[in-house]
Amino acid sequence: MTDGSDIRSEINRLGRGSFGIPLRISESVIPYLLSTVDLAVILISSAVAGGGYQLLVRHDTPNLLPYCAIGILAGLLYVLRMGGRGHYRFPDAMEPRLETSAIMSCWFVTALLLALLAFLLKIGPSYSRGALIAFGLLAPLLLFAARSLSKASLAAAVSHRIVGWRPIVLIGLSGEVAALRRQRLLTQFGTGDVKIFLLSDADSPVAALADESVLSSASDFARRQDCREVLLALPWTDTGRLDFVRSHLRALPTGAWLLPDANIRSLTRNASSECLRTLAIPVQSAPLTEAQCVIKRTADIILATLALLFFSPIMAITAIAIKLDSPGPIIFRQDRKGFNKKRFTILKFRTMTVQENGPAVAQATRDDPRVTEIGRILRSMSVDELPQLFNVLKGDMSLVGPRPHALAHDDQFEKMLSDYSVRQHVKPGITGWAQCNGARGATPSVDHIAERVRLDLWYINNWSLKLDAQILVKTFSEVLKQRNAY
Repeated sequence: MTDGSDIRSEINRLGRGSFGIPLRISESVIPYLLSTVDLAVILISSAVAGGGYQLLVRHDTPNLLPYCAIGILAGLLYVLRMGGRGHYRFPDAMEPRLETSAIMSCWFVTALLLALLAFLLKIGPSYSRGALIAFGLLAPLLLFAARSLSKASLAAAVSHRIVGWRPIVLIGLSGEVAALRRQRLLTQFGTGDVKIFLLSDADSPVAALADESVLSSASDFARRQDCREVLLALPWTDTGRLDFVRSHLRALPTGAWLLPDANIRSLTRNASSECLRTLAIPVQSAPLTEAQCVIKRTADIILATLALLFFSPIMAITAIAIKLDSPGPIIFRQDRKGFNKKRFTILKFRTMTVQENGPAVAQATRDDPRVTEIGRILRSMSVDELPQLFNVLKGDMSLVGPRPHALAHDDQFEKMLSDYSVRQHVKPGITGWAQCNGARGATPSVDHIAERVRLDLWYINNWSLKLDAQILVKTFSEVLKQRNAY
């Protein structure tokens, strides 16, 4: 294993906003920005060409409204065609060459459609042929200039780690890794730095042990750096090694791509970066896409805020009751593992006389003497979980997801079940699919743990906003049933 080397050298320090906050723009936003720029350019071209022509030829004050309407229509036609051909995608936008033929052909088709619409809608009196010709000549010139400026700005943003930069783990054999070109990796996967972990070329028990250590280090690095993708540079014919690597990566909540090997690359030497990205085989998918994460996070913030407003009187009364019932703090804090095994401090109303938060934590049992009088009421109605709404707003938790366990129990359960750590591929939740199906409370046996893991994994593999809504509704009925609530 190498300690890792950067395929892309460090050019600048982290891009920062005006208040010293790291500025990051996801590459998924780039298509929307580029298409908006083109739409604005065409709108301005129409207004300038039409208004200028009317001012110079007719010598009267131009009415820009019809020119703006034509510009918006032409812009939508052009953007739809360019977007349909994939020219707004981040890899294509990162290519240094200017798409001259694509811009010209898309604009030519747009101009023809515009002329046809002008004829069918009889807008000649409002928009003269001279203005239309001026618009048709000016727009492509400005589109070329805007595209060139966009490419230069995007390249600068990438080099400053503002757009598309994220560390990516590259695992492979030395020969396959050495053959990769950093520019192709940049345009295919939008990465600034690649951390390389080399596997042994030999095939022996000793080499297998060394490879396990390499994969363990790669997984630790991916967790620390929040890597979203793992790239594999391995021969496609070496299925045994591929299965070996995939089994070790399963605990990571990241996508994994098998890059084209030397044989495939020799057949696609002149292929575009988008083509090579298509040839890469996804051997593992992230549980949620970036868009789904944004949607889920937005829903969490809105609903958690509303819930805090609604339950604030109950939470205030609960705090007073806990303080009057027994000595000790109102809020119980305990370390838990969240998304990608990151530690956070969970907040709950204190319901016990003890505050265990170490290597040994005893699970609550029925008629547990450690539970206070007010604590029994709070636990039976799950009111003790309400402070976790602050965990949701902070981003440590979600409203719906696998319930987090104490660190001591996590370590114990991971040894029992190989799939247990997969629960941490998403944020933990205040409630979850397992809890709605009665899998809550103590886990006295492996079967209890296995059933909870099975339900949690089903939720991760079948996530949707509709499912989250169903779980939230079922949670209320489950609270009323008070199954395994003690």
